[in-house]
Amino acid sequence: MSKPSILVFAYHNVGYECLKALIDNDEYISAVITHRDNPDEEIWFRSVANLAKHYDIPVFTPESVNTPDWVSRIRQLAPDIIFSFYYRNMISEEILAIPQLGAFNMHGSLLPKYRGRVPINWAIINGETETGVTLHHMVKRADAGDIVDQEKVLIGREDTAADVFEKCTEAAHIVLERQIENIKAGTAPRRPQNEALATTFKGRKPEDGRIVWTRNAEEIYNLVRAVTSPYPGAFTTAEGRKLFIWWAKPVKCKPGAPGQVLSEDPLLVSTGEGCLELVNWEWEEDDERGLKTGQVLGN
Repeated sequence: MSKPSILVFAYHNVGYECLKALIDNDEYISAVITHRDNPDEEIWFRSVANLAKHYDIPVFTPESVNTPDWVSRIRQLAPDIIFSFYYRNMISEEILAIPQLGAFNMHGSLLPKYRGRVPINWAIINGETETGVTLHHMVKRADAGDIVDQEKVLIGREDTAADVFEKCTEAAHIVLERQIENIKAGTAPRRPQNEALATTFKGRKPEDGRIVWTRNAEEIYNLVRAVTSPYPGAFTTAEGRKLFIWWAKPVKCKPGAPGQVLSEDPLLVSTGEGCLELVNWEWEEDDERGLKTGQVLGN
């Protein structure tokens, strides 16, 4: 009996890991559709395109697959299964209807919570202590299809987004291995999502990393670890200069005005509630000047 034909849409580490799992399982992958790397983005993750090319799998990087030409080309490929592993663009219903065994997406949260963009970063920003991945049937609405399987991961007190992303990448591999035979057999589970529990979050831009010092120390700490390297970073301003905070920790101290530097060693800054010790920070431009007690950040 011949193996089902699989068309993979993939990008980033989850895309790499899940594609590698299919390759290691000796699945028949007719093609991989991925993205061209953005020269304005720090590419800290592994290359889906390079992995596919290493195994002589055809690779395509269209700006959109939802054009008549690409819909026709995908019909000609006649995939039995479509997988989307951290592919960033929406895929049309016309394409999702092509595979007879279904189309499936791997999402980086425990759906129905954290639908939408960058769910891991948002989970850390919101102080969650756990998240995970969800494999679900794809429908027109993003991240809304019936759940196939999920795997939970814990978010540690000092975990950064990169730390949690690594955990979720491993969890995605586990879920895919657990369900691939069911999907190939046409018996993938279906558990409808509870819409009453659904939350949706938008994408984030570098400007969203701006620190609001009237927030409490815990909230600012969560922002710092959610967007620290390799992400663009949390930042503030001091006398018109941009200052990146790559690591910090909440501490107890006698507060001052929000954003006020309370001491230089350790470097403590007052927030709306509690204080933040700045552990790793740098100016946007090369600058060796320090921060002075009494100085107010965010101005």
